[in-house]
Amino acid sequence: MTGTIVFLDPMVPARLERIAALVPEGFVLRNAASRAPDDQLGAIRGARFAVAGDVPVTAQMMAEGAAHGLEAVHKWGVGYDNLDLEAARAAGVRVLRTTGSNAVAVAESALALMLAVNRQTVTGHVALQSGSWSKGDLGSKMFRLSGQTVGLVGLGYIGKALARLLSGFRCAALYTKPTRLAPEEEDALGVTYAPLDELLGRSDIVSLHCPLSEATRGLIDAAALQRMKPSSVLINVARGGVVDEGALIDAVASGHLRGVGVDVYETEPLPAGHGLIGLPGVVTTPHIAALAADNFAPTLRRIFDNFVCLSHHMKPATNDILV
Repeated sequence: MTGTIVFLDPMVPARLERIAALVPEGFVLRNAASRAPDDQLGAIRGARFAVAGDVPVTAQMMAEGAAHGLEAVHKWGVGYDNLDLEAARAAGVRVLRTTGSNAVAVAESALALMLAVNRQTVTGHVALQSGSWSKGDLGSKMFRLSGQTVGLVGLGYIGKALARLLSGFRCAALYTKPTRLAPEEEDALGVTYAPLDELLGRSDIVSLHCPLSEATRGLIDAAALQRMKPSSVLINVARGGVVDEGALIDAVASGHLRGVGVDVYETEPLPAGHGLIGLPGVVTTPHIAALAADNFAPTLRRIFDNFVCLSHHMKPATNDILV
């Protein structure tokens, strides 16, 4: 036996069965009973490897896990703001992620939100479900995506995948990131660099693709939203903490923003009665941008391959290593 793999995000039996079918020979699969701290601690104790999607892996979990034989925590996805990396270093726990594995899925989701907002897809659907033929009401609120200027805040795997998709719509793509791309890569992607303030002021749509860090927390605050063009659109498939949600609600309610597409939130699951729910012009999805049934098995195999490498004292995929 090569050890126990625990998935810390609680799952329905059908999803767990799909995972079990892919677990390498010799490993034992477990799943946390709930997101409650005690259940999370109980789940990570005795596991050699752990996989985390959205649930936080705290300093206490890293220390307790390491004390009971935990060797590595693998992020299912890319953003690692829910993992305490300093605690992992202190405990001697390796941390990995599946860099780029969900880039196309998230990019397609961002594009879908842009189209849903611009084409009033959700509003029309809801109206029909309630028996209303809203064609006459929606025409003045509908816009083309083709030919618009889209500002990409962050240009990693996801931002680059989205830039390629937007080229098919003949969109002018601006981008901002801490380190500018080489000119030949900008040309290949069809993107133009702009500082954040300039990007906000020039874009018809601003799409967020930066990680959540101390530098980006609250990056899109009330002042940044006011710098956006009147009647522009904000898309957030990055992390909820990048945006001041109260200021975002105000910007939509005041009419400064024409629409918003949001997949991620400061608090998840989103509390009942949250101000974004039901707000005209806002399309919300429950943090599903990275999900794709046809990407499920390849991502899991990559995670499990990394665990097999570690169990045989071999180096896992270099791009996946965080700690």
